[in-house]
Amino acid sequence: MLRTKPIRDILTNPLIAPFYLPSLIFSFAQGLLLPILPLYVADFDVSYGIVGVVLAGAGLGSLLGDVPAGMLLGRFGKKPVMLLGLASAAISMAALYWASSMPQVFLLRLLTGFGLASYGVARHAFVADSIAVANRGRSVALLGGIFRLGSFAGPAIGGSVAAAFGLRVPFLLGGITTAVALVVAAIYFPADKESSSSTRGSRHHNGNLFATLRAQFRVLATAGTGQFFAQMIRGGRRVIIPLYGADVIGLDAQAIGFIISVSAAVDMALFYPTGMIMDRIGRKFAIVPSFILQAVGMALVPLTGSFEGLLIAASVIGFGNGLGSGTMMTLGADLAPADSRGEFLGVWRLI
Repeated sequence: MLRTKPIRDILTNPLIAPFYLPSLIFSFAQGLLLPILPLYVADFDVSYGIVGVVLAGAGLGSLLGDVPAGMLLGRFGKKPVMLLGLASAAISMAALYWASSMPQVFLLRLLTGFGLASYGVARHAFVADSIAVANRGRSVALLGGIFRLGSFAGPAIGGSVAAAFGLRVPFLLGGITTAVALVVAAIYFPADKESSSSTRGSRHHNGNLFATLRAQFRVLATAGTGQFFAQMIRGGRRVIIPLYGADVIGLDAQAIGFIISVSAAVDMALFYPTGMIMDRIGRKFAIVPSFILQAVGMALVPLTGSFEGLLIAASVIGFGNGLGSGTMMTLGADLAPADSRGEFLGVWRLI
């Protein structure tokens, strides 16, 4: 009973529980697109280089939006920034259904990236404000598990919808699903309290981004390096596995969606053990094995030549990513100063 009490407290906390439902819905919407987006872009008959550039559009949009989102957070609070992010993502996802050129797709992916940045910074600040350090690893890992649950269900459904109705329909479905997450967040997500630490900090700090950078430069430069490489491999697998499966092995969208869903299931199963490791032993005891296993799994991908082989490689990557569930978010929340949390987390997500 003592071991299960912290997680039960998290789920039943009236300030925190409403946060998990929109996260689950939004992660499902994103999961719908994971096996489809590389194939959708390649269907425009462009080179792999162009596919990579377009798929990087969301990352670039997030890159450009992270710091402004952090500054908006300090000015307007968490809930308005979160709703702005969900609205941007919903519109840009659905609009891909009608896109007719690469520039349009790229611009829409930029807008999706801005939505992800706004949602992510607001979510991160909420965790840092609301959850005690002693329980933060399990709480953030649970959030990671919620996202992974959506990623587990989404790819298989997205691949099946694409196989039945065409590559464009999952984008329309993703936009509608994200709009549902927006409505849920608008109704249930708690409004910022004037007395919260982040609000007090933003008043006294006046959103001074450059002061935050000067004061936290060493922390951002060292811890941020690990964050940078971790997100590179996490992002890269979403592009490499669908393209490798389709063009080298000859798999269809449904098979690729199944592989990604199985990988996500392995990933999802580890979220709570990872949280326990972070809280009871230390953050690095989850982070270092996570990096090693993801590297091994990615190295196995070019050695595969069948559905089964790619499934095994993707599962190894999923296992490694599961061990890293919530680690970067937890570390950022640990390091964020109370008087400039929005600015710090914006830069952390920028990295």
